[in-house]
Amino acid sequence: MKKSIIIALLLFGFLMQGQNKKWTLKECVEYALENNISVKQSELNVQLTDVEKLTAVGGFLPTISAGGSVSKNTGLSFDPTTGNTSTTTFLSASGNVNIGYNLFDGLRNIRQVQRAEISKLAANYNLSKMKDDISLFVANGYIQVILGKANLEVLISQNNVTLEQIERTNKLVEAGALPRGDLLEIQATDASEKQAIVNAENTIQISLISLAQLLLIKDYENFNIEDEGYDIVDEGISGKSVTEIIESAKANRSEIKIAEQNVALAEKDVQLANGSYWPTLRAFLGYDTRYTDGNTIPFNEQIYLNDGIGYGLSLNIPILNGFSVRGNVQRNKINLERSKFQLEQEELNLESTVYQAYVDAKGALKSFEAANIALESQELAYDYAKDRYDVGLTNAFDFSQSKLRFDNANIELNRAKYDYIFKLKVLELYFGIPATELKF
Repeated sequence: MKKSIIIALLLFGFLMQGQNKKWTLKECVEYALENNISVKQSELNVQLTDVEKLTAVGGFLPTISAGGSVSKNTGLSFDPTTGNTSTTTFLSASGNVNIGYNLFDGLRNIRQVQRAEISKLAANYNLSKMKDDISLFVANGYIQVILGKANLEVLISQNNVTLEQIERTNKLVEAGALPRGDLLEIQATDASEKQAIVNAENTIQISLISLAQLLLIKDYENFNIEDEGYDIVDEGISGKSVTEIIESAKANRSEIKIAEQNVALAEKDVQLANGSYWPTLRAFLGYDTRYTDGNTIPFNEQIYLNDGIGYGLSLNIPILNGFSVRGNVQRNKINLERSKFQLEQEELNLESTVYQAYVDAKGALKSFEAANIALESQELAYDYAKDRYDVGLTNAFDFSQSKLRFDNANIELNRAKYDYIFKLKVLELYFGIPATELKF
């Protein structure tokens, strides 16, 4: 009985630990990369390239086939073992083995293997890009939850101040030092703040559900994140020029590497198409034998006496094929030019995107600095209004307005802070820092 109680307590402890778990950003990103459907689909595409390479390598192996037949003949029939015709019933059987090997096929086998290797590189770059995209989605969703929680803390903190003011004002109203209208004004402020708190809690819950859905976590009610210890961490990216970041992005980003591999694939396709102009040379070897029960010779001897071997070379020279080879070559050359243009376009798109991210990060920093200054000013104004209200030099309405401006300044600072954090991390990602190594 005692042992059962201990086991039950341990299970309960593990359950409660799972329910109280708070996910860090790194844990969320790693979990998403392991479980996200889009990432899994990209991983399957990588596996398909392994199949493509296996098939290409198989082109270097000989082809081997075997066949056989059994038949029973009644009436006037031809005996394949004696060469005679007879009116009787007999059983006949035959078997064969054929081996073929491509000695030369216009180098297409070699180029198929090379193409498969390039295709795998492209698939791996696509997988890397997908992981970067998912990591950014997760980071953005995570930051939205942190922002919501930070705003909720501001609202709760300021509402506590309001509750203290209600208690103090109520005493002053009962003592006749302040009119009842001041108390009603602060109570109205309290009601508005409590409504804002409820809205903030709902926003947090919605953000948590959205993040859980992105991670494919179904236990929405117990899902929560670690909301402490996140601040602005600049790994030196803000001190780099936009040109330096763009050059690093071109060297590291998957978008460019994917486009480069697509050009390489298109070039290989042109080579494969040109290979069809070349003759093909194939070696072959065949063995066959036969048996009939109408022959008096034993089975083993028939198999030996009736066998035959054929071998030789087969040469196929393309002369006229309705311009199908020429058309295929031209088609692949056009695709090659298209892929080159696409590479050029991707480089231009990346330059534009990185430049926009650079401007956004700089703008977000200025907005954060301005929000800091605004908060300092609003805090001084709020303290001044509070002191005046405490000695009866201002009314409750003016004080509540000053407090509202101070609350909004706090919320705006939170928004500007986390907006800058996210845009700074986007810039670091373009610079080449892996998503799982981004620091907050």
